[in-house]
Amino acid sequence: MTEPQIRPLLDWVLRRHPDTPKSRAKQWILAGRVSVNGVVIRRPHHPLPDPGATLDLGGRQATTLACGSGWQIHPRLALLHLDSAFAIVNKGPGLLAVPAPNGRLSALSLLAAFLEGKLHALNSGVTGRSLPPAYRRLQPLAVHRLDQDTSGVFCLATNPAARHHLIAQLKAHTMRREYVAFVEGRARTPTGTWRQTLQLSRDELRQHVISELQPRVPGAEVQEAITHYEVVAEYPLAGGQGFVTQLRLRLETGRKHQIRVQAAHAGLPLIGDRTYNPAYRGPDAANVRLVFPRQALHAAALTLEHPDHPGSRLTWTAEWPKDLRQFETSLRSGRCPAGTFR
Repeated sequence: MTEPQIRPLLDWVLRRHPDTPKSRAKQWILAGRVSVNGVVIRRPHHPLPDPGATLDLGGRQATTLACGSGWQIHPRLALLHLDSAFAIVNKGPGLLAVPAPNGRLSALSLLAAFLEGKLHALNSGVTGRSLPPAYRRLQPLAVHRLDQDTSGVFCLATNPAARHHLIAQLKAHTMRREYVAFVEGRARTPTGTWRQTLQLSRDELRQHVISELQPRVPGAEVQEAITHYEVVAEYPLAGGQGFVTQLRLRLETGRKHQIRVQAAHAGLPLIGDRTYNPAYRGPDAANVRLVFPRQALHAAALTLEHPDHPGSRLTWTAEWPKDLRQFETSLRSGRCPAGTFR
């Protein structure tokens, strides 16, 4: 039996388009216009057997960028997916999701700089790689947000029509958002749902759980919040000082600080939450048992329908940041509290 002939991608492209200059065919590949079996390959010398009819030359529009496990475009931001409709990023803790009035860096502004060619991927193997011109016409637009100190995956549209479609998914609760959280205490049941009415303070810095009988503050925003939870693991603290519980959470609604305020209301405040966990506020905060620099909350997975392909649902997962990995390791080893995690 004859072994399949292995040749560089560039050779197969030239065989398919024999009248095309070699330099132009190479530009097609580098620009992300060539795909095999639906996967864009941007390496002209990538070896492969004859792709046959699965080799496709796309148009000059921005196709899906093959990001692999993620392109690190900033120490606190990795690009997981990019096409002409939207981008998916993994945001590190401490980085704003969208620009603030003071003009500090944000995931949105960093992605915009990357699209403009002002930033390049930091990963080994893609270092210095610039984007093809078609991508530079894209403009990142906010769809939803993560708190500054919450890490993980979220979506940015790259054109207004796609943004409208993605926001409609949020409103219809068809965009699935899953989180991992570490909380103080033990849940009453292994699974459950938190359903409350939240009232946002006038300065929009804090949510309050209110009952149906409580009077509404004039001008304050009042919305229903629904979160589904599942216990993943429970970790006893040394000396019988209680438990830390790891939760998997799924948002049905997406209100500001929703998970943080609902978890605290359920008696399970997030580790490190300086707003809703009373252990980190007031005169005794310096003596807190579990030292963690932020709320221990990570957006772990995101599923949505592609705006340009109705019925096609895609999922992305975001690797845990270093501080959460270290925290979980210390919990499993029984050494918590173990100082500050960075």
